[in-house]
Amino acid sequence: KAPPPSLNDCIGMVDGRAESTDKKISRLDTELVKCKDQIKMRGGPAKNTVTQKALRVLKQKRMYEQQQENRTQQSFNTEQVNYTTQSLKDTKTTADAMKLGAGEMKIENLQDQVVDMMEDANEIQEALSRSYGGPEFDEDDLEADSGG
Repeated sequence: KAPPPSLNDCIGMVDGRAESTDKKISRLDTELVKCKDQIKMRGGPAKNTVTQKALRVLKQKRMYEQQQENRTQQSFNTEQVNYTTQSLKDTKTTADAMKLGAGEMKIENLQDQVVDMMEDANEIQEALSRSYGGPEFDEDDLEADSGG
């Protein structure tokens, strides 16, 4: 099963049909000019026949112009949907990047907290290993105690 057409595919198809309709309108314009020229040169029943043909051509032209207007609006609407979809994708990408950045900031913050805790622990160890007000000995005391 083939995947459904993308928005860009749809826009391309509608624009292609619009170009085809433009060519038809242009062809009908050329035919109308010929009819107008023939109407000026003819009279009587021949003029009425050419006038009827010109009216049919004009009716077709107006129908194609209406189709062209509808296709132009359809293409515009599809392009708007495509733009909105792209904007939402861009917004999601930005939000994901911001979440990743926030996560990295949290990791860096956590690492900073661990370093601070290690520094605090070292300070506590130093404080606990200090000697407070106990008797102080010098070298003479050491020699006397060891019998020397």
